Amino acid sequence: MADTDSDSGADAGHRARMRTRMLQGGGDAFHDYELLEYVLGLAIPRRDTKPLAKVLIARFQSFAAVIAAEPRDLKRVPGVGDTVIATLGFVRAAALRLQRANIYGKPVLAGWQALLDYLHADMAHLGRERFRVLFLDSRNVLIADEAMSDGTVNQTSVYVREVIHRALDLGATALILVHNHPSGDPKPSRDDIQLTNHIRDAARVLGVQLHDHIVIGREGHASFKALGLL
Repeated sequence: MADTDSDSGADAGHRARMRTRMLQGGGDAFHDYELLEYVLGLAIPRRDTKPLAKVLIARFQSFAAVIAAEPRDLKRVPGVGDTVIATLGFVRAAALRLQRANIYGKPVLAGWQALLDYLHADMAHLGRERFRVLFLDSRNVLIADEAMSDGTVNQTSVYVREVIHRALDLGATALILVHNHPSGDPKPSRDDIQLTNHIRDAARVLGVQLHDHIVIGREGHASFKALGLL
């Protein structure tokens, strides 16, 4: 049964106390399951959502992973339906919108940590591999952030010509490549290195610089530039 109200109703007093805790002390004192419990209460307000919150945390391992989980994976959890999935989607979109504001319209290279935080929030917990390209202007200001390909759990098909053509269409003068490893280990693979070299060489001919290729994993990231691979 998904997204249904419980006959017993929600514990209004419990949620009121949670609101008071948030207003008085902020969110740092809350456990992951408590934050999720309250968010779920917005979707299914007449139901005790603590048990479902604990099940979701146990299944996905963290609040962040629950928020980033694919709808098809969430639907496998009893009690989760479209209303819950949409509510979690709104939370994710709001969080990413806040982080995106820290990088758009600003020189990306001067705010590198803000960029890494945004990319990690968006990609670290994806269940499939995604390849995206950040297109920069001559001041290294981000002008477009586009997903070029979604793949399976361990591979994605990216065509060099599509990346280069898009850069020319946008008038970009520099690129940052980004993709995630659903396995969690951000170490670049041989295929990652080969693809990066092909894009770098094609871009260089047209006067477009490849600044970096960042691989996102659950616990961190790998930078081709920092590793000496660019």
